[in-house]
Amino acid sequence: MKHRTVLAGAITAITLFATPAPAQTVPPAAISVTGEASVSVPPDLALVDGGVTSEAKTAREASDANNNAMGKVMLALKTAGIDQKDVQTSRLSLQPQSAPNRTGPSAITGYRASNRVTIRVRDVTKVAHVIDTLVGAGANEIGGIHFMVSQASKLLDEARDKAVADARRKAEIYARAAGVALGAPLSISEDGSAPPMPYRKMSAGMAASAPVAQGEETLSVTVSVSWAIKAKE
Repeated sequence: MKHRTVLAGAITAITLFATPAPAQTVPPAAISVTGEASVSVPPDLALVDGGVTSEAKTAREASDANNNAMGKVMLALKTAGIDQKDVQTSRLSLQPQSAPNRTGPSAITGYRASNRVTIRVRDVTKVAHVIDTLVGAGANEIGGIHFMVSQASKLLDEARDKAVADARRKAEIYARAAGVALGAPLSISEDGSAPPMPYRKMSAGMAASAPVAQGEETLSVTVSVSWAIKAKE
């Protein structure tokens, strides 16, 4: 019985060593490049941030003063033809104000109430007029202007076509230099990058007379493409 056990173990060991190792997958020969493209267009949409900040001795006084002042601003925007759906509250706050005190707790000297809205301006030529309306109605905070392109996705599709074409152009250069032929693309991925959103900040004091230049927006796309390569026929 002992001799049979030893023989069976030897046969098992020989079988294990004789089993071929699983074949390793060899990645296909490829050329990997990036393609870039951009489209520049004038913006057709703007977001204007502005509002009112009020200060008073008590929280109630600050809140009431701010509500009254902001009510005048909202009425002025409506009179100027700004649709209610294009005005959205972006910040509402009421905070105590303290005098600095190095020897002990700071005493509350008053309260500050703030109410700010974001206005969607669908005609960028009227941005300056909207700012004038805000300031003329009593707004003492103009946070900034964001110019945007409303049809950015459609324009980015155009840039994507150009980016892939740019990647093919680069890959063909490498293929010629290496003496091979370019095959089908193996993978395509787009590098994520949000379209730029310019931000112009100005104080309420200068906003009423400051000219506003919309300029152009540049929408960019970068793609990474791996192309299969093969021997020239």
